[in-house]
Amino acid sequence: MKHFISNIITQRITRKIDFTARFLLFAVSILLFGALVIDYGFELSTHDEIIIGKIYTAAWWCYFTDFFCRIFLQWSSIRRKAVVITAIIGICLLLTALPKLFPDVDLGILSPIWSLFSHKYFIITLLGVLSVLNISKSIIEFISQNTNPAMLLAAAFVIVIFIGTILLLLPRSLAPDKHISLIDSLFVATSSVCVTGLSTIDIPSTFSTDGKIIIMLLIQIGGLGVMTITSFFAVFFMGDNSLQNRYALRDMIGTGSFSTLISTLLYILGFTFVIELIGAALIFLDIHDTLGLVLKDEIMFAIFHSVSAFCNAGISSYGEPFSTFVTTGHRLLFLTLSVLIVLGGIGFPILVNLKNAFFHNFRRLWRRIFHHDSTIPRYKHLTNVNTKIVITGTIILIISGTVVIGMLEWYNTLDGLSTADKIIQSLFNAVSPRTAGFSSIDLASLSLISLMAYTLLMWIGGASQSTAGGIKINTIAVAIANFIAVIRGKNHITLFNREISPESVRRALATIFGSLFVITGVFITLVALEPGISPKALLFETVSAICTVGSSLGITAQLGVASKILIIIMMFVGRVGLLTVITSIFHHKDNPKYRLPKDNVIIN
Repeated sequence: MKHFISNIITQRITRKIDFTARFLLFAVSILLFGALVIDYGFELSTHDEIIIGKIYTAAWWCYFTDFFCRIFLQWSSIRRKAVVITAIIGICLLLTALPKLFPDVDLGILSPIWSLFSHKYFIITLLGVLSVLNISKSIIEFISQNTNPAMLLAAAFVIVIFIGTILLLLPRSLAPDKHISLIDSLFVATSSVCVTGLSTIDIPSTFSTDGKIIIMLLIQIGGLGVMTITSFFAVFFMGDNSLQNRYALRDMIGTGSFSTLISTLLYILGFTFVIELIGAALIFLDIHDTLGLVLKDEIMFAIFHSVSAFCNAGISSYGEPFSTFVTTGHRLLFLTLSVLIVLGGIGFPILVNLKNAFFHNFRRLWRRIFHHDSTIPRYKHLTNVNTKIVITGTIILIISGTVVIGMLEWYNTLDGLSTADKIIQSLFNAVSPRTAGFSSIDLASLSLISLMAYTLLMWIGGASQSTAGGIKINTIAVAIANFIAVIRGKNHITLFNREISPESVRRALATIFGSLFVITGVFITLVALEPGISPKALLFETVSAICTVGSSLGITAQLGVASKILIIIMMFVGRVGLLTVITSIFHHKDNPKYRLPKDNVIIN
């Protein structure tokens, strides 16, 4: 009995010590993050630099002590797959410690490397990574203990938007003699994180290179998904993640089990950076020595637009409109952007599934040709039903959109271009509404039918669990399949020889109804708030915001503060997901253990 009581007391003391240590480390991380923001964004006096330097030193000692205490006391809790990266962090901390412990060592030709370990920017980078990791992990752990996964995802986006808003207000983020209001900074940060592309200000002329890099990082974080990045770092750097967070992450990235969670995360990051790197290289080859930019700015242009296209953000860092590229022979630019938009709009689960199917068939063919081994079975359903829906729907929307826009605008907005340019621009403007928002033509000059087709493409969007917005191809496919089943008198809904679950049908219909309901309500509100703006333009703006497209008929800058706030909310809802936002607000009730009597409702 005494031994049992002693264990309970020991556990309680251990938990209190652990909680106190984590709280202190969180407070240090907040202080450090504030110091980093001030050091980055403002010109400091000598006295201020000394204070900031002392904060860096104190924070470094806290992280150093915490890391190695955790290594020695909690080694068994670190996941096996996190050992390598945990070791990298430990090595970096040790390397920064050596110059502090042995400042007068002369290593000859290795002295520059020794100096690198004590360089301010090396230490600041390491401290910045550790501070963001600790802050995000602490906040998400706290939220996950008190609310559902839907609220966790929404809160993660809010936190990143808040940080982005602060960073974009810093003097260093702005071009010389430029100032922006808090609402405009919030608008741009929300548009970036929610990969929408709408802006109340001219981004290229308002922000400096540093500001554009911040916007690009916000786009990348929003495109990948805040939970994806946070959980990746939490799993690899912090050793483990809560079960609730892992459930939320599993559902968000579309993996079927926890065993494939880490590999799917790696595939997501790998696909993203490889595709964006190839896209940036092709864009650079197309614009090199053609825009009058220096090499550094050309590289920045290529990387920014590759990230913006793949993440379906549609934000440009170039000062001239995209229409200037149409008549100057930049066909490779438009084709590259189109491919990046499509790949981003397909979604990570689909890319992973296509990769698995490709390598299985490749291995099978290789072994059959070179090893005369036919034992590897041939599967007919390597691609799942989601992949088939998304690929088929994407092809149909691209072809039909290209044909419709090409036919309607051939002698209108595309008049004067060569046949090849007309085809490329028709393709680009059929792909861009789903949901990148790049515009190579004047949308206000589109015919009414073209504008309706453009709006429909915005509303449908890309695939589920992708960087695109809209109600998603999967939703439309299930709704159409339900419609066909009702017409044919079938009791079950099928797609590609698979029966669709009733839950999927209910969510699809709820998404469509909710989207139309919200669009109608916001549109009516905007018409009441902005009587001087065309209702057609306001409807287009509403659909563009909630579907995270970013296309506009040129009215965004004319909106009042109340309208801007409403559009900000719509961009947030569109990126996080309407059903996700609603379920994060309302508490889920347990299903009753009884069933009420069934009855038929007359629907005619």
